[in-house]
Amino acid sequence: MLTTRFVDGAPSWADLATPDLDGAASFYRGLFGWELRSAGPGAGGYGFFQLAGQTVAGAMPATAEQQGPPSWTVYFRTPDAETTARGAERAHGAVLLPPTEVMGQGTVAVLADQAGVPFGLWQPGRTKGVDVASEPGALCWVELYTPDIAATAAFYYAVLGLETSAVSFPGGTYTCVNPSGAGEEAMFGGIVPLADDRVEAASGAYWLPYIAVTDADTVVARTRELGGTVRMPATDLPGVGRVAKLADPYGARFAVIRPEPQS
Repeated sequence: MLTTRFVDGAPSWADLATPDLDGAASFYRGLFGWELRSAGPGAGGYGFFQLAGQTVAGAMPATAEQQGPPSWTVYFRTPDAETTARGAERAHGAVLLPPTEVMGQGTVAVLADQAGVPFGLWQPGRTKGVDVASEPGALCWVELYTPDIAATAAFYYAVLGLETSAVSFPGGTYTCVNPSGAGEEAMFGGIVPLADDRVEAASGAYWLPYIAVTDADTVVARTRELGGTVRMPATDLPGVGRVAKLADPYGARFAVIRPEPQS
């Protein structure tokens, strides 16, 4: 699971791009108790989702012409955004937003991997990342749906130094991801063949953020009440927890998980 002991290559931030910032704020407030706080003048409308005063994610207004459909973006920590961006281009990815310094808080960039999947970079300045992770209401896991696991693993190893390992489960294996040299205990996400997941196969490759919850079924019901979409109902995954895949009223996809208690 994710932690706030940030290391290079691990996710340190996530943010939402939405055509209706007020409407999205209302949805996530009702679902997770998040409150949206403005990043201040000159931030282009960017804000921070906070839970009990701790920042759990960011959010910004965006149109389809500016940034494509409503979506969540996962950001990975890097010590040098310029170098990492050049490495992505060498690995047959692309730079969608070149490294940009953000008011002394850090440097941000948005790239695309070899399959065209957007992801972000965060080179920390004053802001290291989210204030809380892997607690109820906070980001705890990320998952990449891709058409080619081998090519994808090679890309992220070349660009971010990410390492993969296979974890067996009933019916197959799951490809887990951890930062370079950190070992499997630092796993923060997984890579899933797009064709193997009927929920995702029609949607195209993308990074999916997971939010930890105490009751996945209640969150599913509340999503419907608030105008969101249930893409996959709450489902038990042995050894993992109870998981549901959802979308907010504007189509941005995310998932929730009630982790299985660790023995």
